Amino acid sequence: MSSLTEFQLLTVLAQEMNMRKAAERLFVSQPALSQRLQNIEKDWGTKLFIRSQKGLALTPAGEHVINFVNETLHREDEVREALHALQNEVHGTLKIAVASIVGQNWLPQVLKMFIQRYPQAKISLITGWSSEILKAMYEDQVHIGIIRGTPDWKGVKIHLFKDGLYLVDTEITKPEQVLETDRPFIQFKSDSNYYQEIQDWWHRKFQTTPKRTVVVDQIETCKQMTFNGIGYAILPSITLNGAEKDIFKVPLLDENGEHLSRDTWLLGYESAFELKQVKAFVELIQEFIIKTGK
Repeated sequence: MSSLTEFQLLTVLAQEMNMRKAAERLFVSQPALSQRLQNIEKDWGTKLFIRSQKGLALTPAGEHVINFVNETLHREDEVREALHALQNEVHGTLKIAVASIVGQNWLPQVLKMFIQRYPQAKISLITGWSSEILKAMYEDQVHIGIIRGTPDWKGVKIHLFKDGLYLVDTEITKPEQVLETDRPFIQFKSDSNYYQEIQDWWHRKFQTTPKRTVVVDQIETCKQMTFNGIGYAILPSITLNGAEKDIFKVPLLDENGEHLSRDTWLLGYESAFELKQVKAFVELIQEFIIKTGK
């Protein structure tokens, strides 16, 4: 049976599929790595990789072994986290999945505090659409998720903050002016109910559709196009840090005159909150929100 060190070696080889690159990552020479691989293959009694001038390829037997290796290393991480949870210091890996807009505009300040306060802890971060965050949660890839909107979640659900929606432009100072301009309404793709909220507000306000629209795939692209005067957009305040110049921000109001806003939630299974690194992160977030108001 191979040791965990040899498992890690196999994992690197399977990731790189190149002896030179794998040797560089493992800080060993190529001949030494080749010899170690031969010994491992002898131990398993079969070839795991096929060597060629183009690199490495897994044999069918190698695929089975690599799957076993990955499962074993994942289980090792879980055991180590459980052991660290018994200690006083915060160790282990904090695995979080975060909606991209939160990961770009809000999370970095929180992670900076976390890293400074708990230098022994590690962080594994996934960003994406809220549907992707929920998928990672359901598949147990992460400890906690931070998503936008109102989630349908049966585990632990903690409300973090809400941020208002604004019509943002270099020229428009009140909503009615969108009916007069020929410049486009710039929208960004979203898989949440954000898009529907904007559509509902627009039709309630104007009973018509925008004259021209431009759809982009990232909110940051939408923001930069708006700031450069290409068109106007509706953006949440989390993306507006107050440093923008010559930009008008008109709050979106609902039928009751209340400011439309987006909610941000932290989700997780109860078992995850028993881990010290997760507890520490959630407590730090709550402290950060009290301190900054968001």
